[in-house]
Amino acid sequence: MSTKNDNKEKLNFALGREKLQIAGHWIRNYCIGFLLMLGGKSPSPDKFSNNIFSFRRITLAPIVVLAGFIFEIWAIMKKPKESDKE
Repeated sequence: MSTKNDNKEKLNFALGREKLQIAGHWIRNYCIGFLLMLGGKSPSPDKFSNNIFSFRRITLAPIVVLAGFIFEIWAIMKKPKESDKE
C-alpha cells in the first residue's frame, strides 16, 4: 500500500525559490516607500502646513518605490540557477 509521500509529485511553480525570495524583499521595499510618504497633515484644516513638501515625501519615498518596481522586474526576468531548475 502506498502512502501519500510516495505519490507526492514535485510542484512546479512559475518562479523558483530564489526569485520568490527576491520578490519578497522588494515587496517589503514597496511598503517602506509608501510608509515614508505618510504624514504631513496640518494640525487644523484652516491652516496650511509645509510639512507635505519635505524631502522624505517628495524625493526619497518615490525613489524607494520606483527602485522596488525596477528590481522586481529584474528579479522576475533573472535567469535561474541550475539548482532552481530541478
